[in-house]
Amino acid sequence: MTKTIHVTPHPNGGWQVKKGGSSKASSIHSTKKDAEDSSRATARREKLELVIHGLDGQIQRRDSYGNDPYPPKG
Repeated sequence: MTKTIHVTPHPNGGWQVKKGGSSKASSIHSTKKDAEDSSRATARREKLELVIHGLDGQIQRRDSYGNDPYPPKG
């Protein structure tokens, strides 16, 4: 199973960073960019897959910094 870290809207406003399977946010940020920057540094350090969500909760993009389960062919 791939370990993930997610950037999602926080219920009380702003953006939160949560590791996959966690019920609590590891950090809360006022802007999405700040949350992305923080989570990207963690994803690189811990070799996680970063999952960025939009305001509607839908996944907008994924960036893999570990063992990519679907590496590019070629």
